[in-house]
Amino acid sequence: MSRVRFKDPAGSIRIGELKDGMIEFGNRTYRFEDIDILPPTRPTKLVCIGLNYQDHAEETGRDIPDRPKLFLKPPNTLAGHGDTIQLLKDKERIDHEAELGVVIDRQCKSVSKENAMDFVMGFTCVNDLSNRDDQRQEQNWVRGKAFDNAAPVGPVIVDSDKVPKDAEIKAEVNGEIKQKSSIDELVFSIPELIEEISSYLTLERGDIISTGTPSGVGPIEDGDKVTISIEGIGSLVNHFKK
Repeated sequence: MSRVRFKDPAGSIRIGELKDGMIEFGNRTYRFEDIDILPPTRPTKLVCIGLNYQDHAEETGRDIPDRPKLFLKPPNTLAGHGDTIQLLKDKERIDHEAELGVVIDRQCKSVSKENAMDFVMGFTCVNDLSNRDDQRQEQNWVRGKAFDNAAPVGPVIVDSDKVPKDAEIKAEVNGEIKQKSSIDELVFSIPELIEEISSYLTLERGDIISTGTPSGVGPIEDGDKVTISIEGIGSLVNHFKK
């Protein structure tokens, strides 16, 4: 199943099912272009993973950490499919980062990796936007990672068993491929991430784990169109302006 959270023409927020390119809710069907696509969940937090692809660690000149490198993005960072996002002023570099998002199905704490997938609602696309100017100057990355609309998510949540284990993940800027890899290249697997994260903090229904990005991250400029695509899920598209 592919779930879509959207605002219908009357302004009501609905959760529909994507079938054959159309969104179904009740006895109605909608086209993407006729409705506002919202972030597919309302998380209390996004837990993001740094340096979880070997090639990305190499391009940054850093080693793979001994345990998952964690940081948080709060709800203010959310943006939806189709949103136009205003870039931070007076910053030299805001980067795109294509990532697989894991959506949590129900509240959980201290979950073992053997049982971790029982707590997963499904997968989505995430663009972990990064303000490199400030990220390089701080340790907690609030300015670098937690600015408004720094986490476009969507457009759908797809059941995890519908996404290939080696699904292709890529980022395109104005139609040019900048990042391309496979989700089976993750250094720390999804069950390992859930076990590690939940040993420290409680995950709530709708929370998102953004699992890390492959090599090829790069800057976004005024007027750019960025598309994050994951095989089996679809494409998250956003436009950017100064």
